[in-house]
Amino acid sequence: MAQEFQGKTALVTGASRGIGAATAIALATAGCARVLLHYASGIEGARATAKAVESAGAQAVLLHGELSHEDGIAAFVESLQPYIPTIDFLINNAGSLLKRAKLADMDLPTYNQVMDLNAKSVWFITQAVAPGMIARGSGVIVNLSSIAARNGGGLGATIYSAAKAAVAAMTKGLAKELAPAGIRVNALSPGTVDNDFHARFSTREILDGVVKMTPQGRLSTNEDMAEVIVFLCSNAARNVVGQTIEVNGGAFMV
Repeated sequence: MAQEFQGKTALVTGASRGIGAATAIALATAGCARVLLHYASGIEGARATAKAVESAGAQAVLLHGELSHEDGIAAFVESLQPYIPTIDFLINNAGSLLKRAKLADMDLPTYNQVMDLNAKSVWFITQAVAPGMIARGSGVIVNLSSIAARNGGGLGATIYSAAKAAVAAMTKGLAKELAPAGIRVNALSPGTVDNDFHARFSTREILDGVVKMTPQGRLSTNEDMAEVIVFLCSNAARNVVGQTIEVNGGAFMV
């Protein structure tokens, strides 16, 4: 696989922690020559990811971007321009619940932030990166959806779930559009991952309940997700197009 990924450049959004950080490190370990690491507020985490990427033998480039509003998305897309001709793998990972809000509590600014961060950024970053892939006739895009897109999420996560469902739908549409140009688009749908996201938005009681309902009997890890993303970027997945891959230890079965 190192030869297959040799000389390749990957862009991973939300790479300062969690699935994004694990994916950036996994792509470097697989042999990528350069990994572009997007971060928002987590500069220390981004620096730690960069150090691990460099230890794995790849060049790390830090790119800041606030993707939870339109101006921030536009500014990040502009910062990508020098790199667009060389990006082989785009991992649209950046996302967050921001906060749990039931129907009566959801305000318009939060609604817009959740949609911008989780769905709108995926569309417009892909729009920016795809022309370089089209020009080369190759490329892989992996979007991050969620099990919440399938089951509606927990209480107060309805809009996050809707955004992740939008990502799954975008994945299918983009796959149909870009496959003739040699670009594969798929999505990863994590289950409940034992990471910072759920440390902030779930209780231990909730997580213990998930474990009990999961056939594999454990929570997923960042590395579980990262390894599937690397697979989707590899030639082994050359005939996998427009799919949303559920990775959850059996907690949800299609």
